[in-house]
Amino acid sequence: MDYLDHLEAEAIYILREVAGQFEKPALLFSGGKDSITLVHLAKKAFRPGKFPFPLVHIDTGHNFQETLDFRDQLVKEIGEQLIVAFVQDSIDQGRAIEPKGKNASRNALQTITLLDTIEQYGFDACIGGARRDEEKARAKERIFSVRDDFGQWDPKRQRPELWNIFNGKIQKGENVRVFPISNWTELDVWNYIQREKIAIPSIYFSHEREVVFRNGQWMAAHPVLQLDQEDIIKNKSVRFRTIGDITCTAAVHSEANTLDDIIAEIKASTVSERGARLDDKVSEAAMEERKKQGYF
Repeated sequence: MDYLDHLEAEAIYILREVAGQFEKPALLFSGGKDSITLVHLAKKAFRPGKFPFPLVHIDTGHNFQETLDFRDQLVKEIGEQLIVAFVQDSIDQGRAIEPKGKNASRNALQTITLLDTIEQYGFDACIGGARRDEEKARAKERIFSVRDDFGQWDPKRQRPELWNIFNGKIQKGENVRVFPISNWTELDVWNYIQREKIAIPSIYFSHEREVVFRNGQWMAAHPVLQLDQEDIIKNKSVRFRTIGDITCTAAVHSEANTLDDIIAEIKASTVSERGARLDDKVSEAAMEERKKQGYF
């Protein structure tokens, strides 16, 4: 067995633990490479049966169209249930306030919509594709990460996970966030995608796109960015290393149009994957503060 086989076996074991320990789990699906990998692992864990959980997408309304198209095509192919919850609904209901200003983003508002969705459907476990190598706050998190009845995370309440024994016991109203690929790196994910021949959205590969240079990053030139006369639109060969809300996800200059090219590019990179996420640059503890409030 090579190291990818070990990582795969661990992730499948975790997914099956979720199915065995929880009554109403869900798999949070963003349309990015990590959640796509989770779907592939779920197929290996549960086929020929159906998934013991639906896919849940929290849609900010500011997603890349390529991601949404890929999401819908994948769900059609695998024949599983997809639940889409919209941040716009939270805004319309007065549950969330639309940020203002040139650099406004709905990304943080996903927390409100997510917590409302968890409560609405009674989910007691939410599976996600976060990895420890992404960001220092995520490195603190266990594979089974308990949230209180307000959806909040307390890093001091982490449970020990010796010998891959996972404790999913929770009180009424609490839920657990589960990270089956927590021990994977960005490079592991790409090597696995290549080995398993997993389809991914086209924007992960190099393509010509109109972009603007803002806050030291190349951003997709899109109306939700609130473009003004200071923004000079250029056409560049770029790709997206991570996929999120258009307003906080930067592109990287790249000519990588194959998986081999992407893997070589990552090996040579001196910048982390989350270096292209502007929402992580608000402060040193930006991610940890959002996670404490219930962010995934």
